[in-house]
Parts: sequence; C-alpha cells; structure tokens
Amino acid sequence: MNKKIKEHFQRVDLILYSVIERIEYLEPWKSKSANEYFVELCANIIGQQLSGKAADTIFARFEKLFAKKKITPEKVLRIPDQKIRDAGMAWSKVKYIKDLAQKTLDKTLDLSKLTNMTDGDVLTELTKVKGIGPWTAEMFLMFTLGREDVFSHGDLGLKNAIKKLYGFKKDPSKKQVEKIVNKWSPYRTFACRILWKSLEI
Repeated sequence: MNKKIKEHFQRVDLILYSVIERIEYLEPWKSKSANEYFVELCANIIGQQLSGKAADTIFARFEKLFAKKKITPEKVLRIPDQKIRDAGMAWSKVKYIKDLAQKTLDKTLDLSKLTNMTDGDVLTELTKVKGIGPWTAEMFLMFTLGREDVFSHGDLGLKNAIKKLYGFKKDPSKKQVEKIVNKWSPYRTFACRILWKSLEI
C-alpha cells in the first residue's frame, strides 16, 4: 500500500490505521485483462458462500473439465450439467454458470464493455445474469476490474471485522456501517482488504 493511501487512513480513521500498522504484508493487486473476465465471473459464482479454500478446490476441478484448462462460454455450454455438478458445485451454481455463458455468447452481457463503465453500470450489467447479485458484482469490481473505491455491504467478513474493530455489541446496521465506511473514500477497496486481513491477526 502506498504512502498516500496510508496517510489518507491515518487522517480519517485511526482505528483502521492501527490495523494497517500491524499488517506485515498485503498481496500485490492489479486489474485483470478483458479476456479473463468470463473465467473470473465463473470463479466468483463458484466462490459464493464458500470459504476461499473450498472455492479454490471446486474451481480447480471445474477447470480440469476443459482441454488445457481453457474455460470459454462455448465450451461451458457443451459440457453436460451433471459433469459440472460432479465437480462439486450446487445445481443452482451450474445453472448460473450456464446462464452466464449463454448471456456472454449472445451479447446480452458484453464483457468487453465493462472496463469503461462506471461502478454502478457494471453492477447493473452483471446482475442481469442469474445468480450474480450485488456481492458477486462487487467482488468483480474490486478484484477483476481493480476499482479502488468499492465496499460490499453484503459481505459477512467485512461486517464481522467492523463489529470487532469498532466495538459493536451486535451486528451494526447499514446506516452505522456507512457512517464509518464513507470517510474511507476514495480508497474503500483498500479498506476492505485491511478489514479482511484484520480477521487473521
């Protein structure tokens, strides 16, 4: 994390800054290229409501269904549903990935245009796909498009980290969370990464 961003958090939120001071390392992070968007969305769908380790295991099995591990919408549609299900995915996720593949192919969802869209337009575009809700779209904004100012109110880890760090006795309301989160702008994505990391230390 660069000096400018650290100084921003030091200025606006000393509680979050104290966590930054305790974090030894934050993994390098950059946006992905447009030809990776489809695979990233498949991974995001697979990862819904799963631990990182479980999601990685299932994605690795899913990847093995493709020659040279090259996942494309055309190939997804050709693979029988049962075969994808056997990789460890819930039936609902099989349907979501097939719907993503179909909408990508028929250009209902034009992945190549996402790079230049606003965060709000990306959310609107992605949620056209069955099974892609705000959380999945927000993870895509953060980790695939590399957007710096995104916060996910639907993420349980972020909610738990805020509850722990800011001394809430019960789950904070959206309004309470927003009061804390809004001052982090324009670096809310970095704040999310710090919050997730705080659960490990």
